[in-house]
Amino acid sequence: MSDVSGSFVVAAAVVAVSLVMASASAAHDYGDALSKSLLYFEAQRSGRLPYNQRVRWRGHSGLTDGLEQGVDLVGGYYDAGDHVKFGLPMAFTVTMLSWGVIEYGAGVAAAGELRHALQAIKWGTDYFVKAHTAPHELWAQVGDGDSDHYCWQRPEDMTTSRRSYKVDAENPGSEVAAETAAAMAAASVVFRNAGDAHYAHLLLHHAQQLFEFADTHRGRYDDSVEVVKNYYPSSSGYEDELLWAALWLHRATGRRDYLDYALANAEAFKGTQWAVSEFSWDIKYAGLQVLASQLLVDEKERKLRLSVEQRAVVEQLRSKGAYYVCSCMNRNPGGAEHNAGRTPAGLLFIRPWNNLQYVSSAAFLLTVYSDVLAALGEPLRCAGGDGDSAGVGGDPAGDAGDVLAFAKSQADYILGTNPARTSYLVGYGAAYPRRVHHRAASSASYRHDRDFIGCLQGFDSAYSAGGENPHDLVGAVVGGPNGKDVFYDQRDKYMHTEACTYNTAPMVGVFSKLMQLEGQMPQSGPSPSAAETEGPEADL
Repeated sequence: MSDVSGSFVVAAAVVAVSLVMASASAAHDYGDALSKSLLYFEAQRSGRLPYNQRVRWRGHSGLTDGLEQGVDLVGGYYDAGDHVKFGLPMAFTVTMLSWGVIEYGAGVAAAGELRHALQAIKWGTDYFVKAHTAPHELWAQVGDGDSDHYCWQRPEDMTTSRRSYKVDAENPGSEVAAETAAAMAAASVVFRNAGDAHYAHLLLHHAQQLFEFADTHRGRYDDSVEVVKNYYPSSSGYEDELLWAALWLHRATGRRDYLDYALANAEAFKGTQWAVSEFSWDIKYAGLQVLASQLLVDEKERKLRLSVEQRAVVEQLRSKGAYYVCSCMNRNPGGAEHNAGRTPAGLLFIRPWNNLQYVSSAAFLLTVYSDVLAALGEPLRCAGGDGDSAGVGGDPAGDAGDVLAFAKSQADYILGTNPARTSYLVGYGAAYPRRVHHRAASSASYRHDRDFIGCLQGFDSAYSAGGENPHDLVGAVVGGPNGKDVFYDQRDKYMHTEACTYNTAPMVGVFSKLMQLEGQMPQSGPSPSAAETEGPEADL
């Protein structure tokens, strides 16, 4: 498809505009962005939708998931614009949603969105409880990516395979088991803080069993579930997930054995060795390094005691976390080899495909690390090289305010402070993507048109149509612009226009923090279209 009208064409002179200058003239409503971001997860729901479903153009789907294998796998989330339920990115999504609420829940509550945040997390964790059918058994995927991508149908009309795939003792999958453990442990903290001790206990029970499974039966999940290799392969292996899950279990339980596990294995599992410029559903090292840095705050506040040896390991982890932060801010010595890429307008640029997933996760980690620096009363130190002394030695390269300001600049770019003057958070602002690569959003609503859409029919009626989607995928963070700040609003430009749950999940915490920072107190939630707010029907 060639749809010139759907492209944002940016002149070279405009591309060169400084992001800092643009930010100075832009003011964003972070409360509105927060509300819209939580609405997105309702559009991604699989299963039987609840009576209070706000995204009314969606209907029930995947109601027989797991039936072939004799297990109930109804529920959970579709990861993007397709209809496969991939366990690893789904779990990462829930971990990041939970972490955002743990750190910045006060802002979420002030925005009147805590209930929606809890619902978004619980929709994922309820599914994980179902999928964890035995101590050493976890259903890791429902649907087949290859057959799914040959069809363009609404989820309500799916005719593609819903075969389910599991990992177990004979076919291990440490990445997906450990990440699911991390998600359930982090979510248990959220629900315990919200006063639901029973549900928190249930999640912890599953988290502990899953971690034991991941650690006892070690193995790459994409060796056991080979159909995932073309979509969510594990490039970093499972050791980062094991450290990540152990730290989350320590945070959720306070048990020293989980902390001891993480610190004792930090070197062998490369946590103190990997200095990276990426944090994603696959590579967790930067996330666990920043999470470990928070232990120093706990120690300072006398909530935790570390031995001399343990503190040394934590400082090593922190040094690698500082390397990541410095890399994002382009402050590591050594040039491009030790710093993340940037577009001319200052957006972090890691990869052409769905780059904003790396931007949103970076914005969140930098926001958390700025809090660590502020709590410790220390500057940001950037060492470059392999980051061995970053965070503990070298000259100051900034302070907590600088780190947070950079995180804010990335969030503002997503919200429209960019050369294209478009928001990459769908539904926010006057200009945003209208042709998102998303089967349901690009198709007629099942609620109003129940005529069956065939597998190939949808390519003609929706995918190849030049017009705007009939439904805005409100709250979705799309893949975003290319390395020159140019964005193409076309359904077939999926590297730009496909959105994923793990793009938006980190922004919930970031928007909450920025809303509080700016003193914004939203008076109302999002303003979805009439089709989204119409009263519930007896049968969707």
